[in-house]
Amino acid sequence: MSVVLVTGSARGVGRGLVHAFARAGWDVAASAREQDGADRLATELVDAPGTVLALQADVTVAGEIEQAVADTVERFGRLDAFVHNAVSHRSAEQCAVESASPELWEEHASVSLRGLWRGVRAARVPLLATRGCVLVLTSPAGISGSANNALYGSVKGGQRAFVRSLAREWGPSGVRVNGLAPLARTEALDRAFLADPKREPALARLVPLGRFGDPVDDIGPPAVFLCSDGARYITGQHLVVSGGRLTST
Repeated sequence: MSVVLVTGSARGVGRGLVHAFARAGWDVAASAREQDGADRLATELVDAPGTVLALQADVTVAGEIEQAVADTVERFGRLDAFVHNAVSHRSAEQCAVESASPELWEEHASVSLRGLWRGVRAARVPLLATRGCVLVLTSPAGISGSANNALYGSVKGGQRAFVRSLAREWGPSGVRVNGLAPLARTEALDRAFLADPKREPALARLVPLGRFGDPVDDIGPPAVFLCSDGARYITGQHLVVSGGRLTST
């Protein structure tokens, strides 16, 4: 049975990914900043074909994601995929560049860039053993930009460059690295809509399929595919799962 570790799994897209992997028969290490969040997720999936291991790991704290990887390998004996989904809890916060504080930049960069770097370094050795893969949850904001959310767009754009660079670096060892940019209805998106009621109808008009994605049923399956043997010849790519909101990467 294949094994995946998903960061930032307590809610939103991360929760959807854990559901999708567990339902597809993968064993899943679900890591979250707070243990309670991971525990609730494991309880939700107690009857799924795959086993869910609840782990506490803050990707911004040195040593915690490293321990999560070690705990995953100890529990399941292997690691086939590392999925970096963790994102700042302020990701949907609108802020003009001239008003943004250094603390806000640090919040974004510590999770999306340094946290990603820590995670893939920790996962490297077990992924080499299985010729596994890395999947990074990026964002359409890192492709087309995002007015009044440039810090978020910047770190997500940085992740795209990281994916392509790491794919070249690790390709000869057989480890694949890809990105997935989702548009999904999450708690963070709901908070953004609440803060700016005009934002929801404006964004909805840009989605040809006419709805926002479901984290479990719309975003989860493409993530499972990219981590599966069916995608064994795909690396360095970014799949946009946005209902047609963006048609080119």
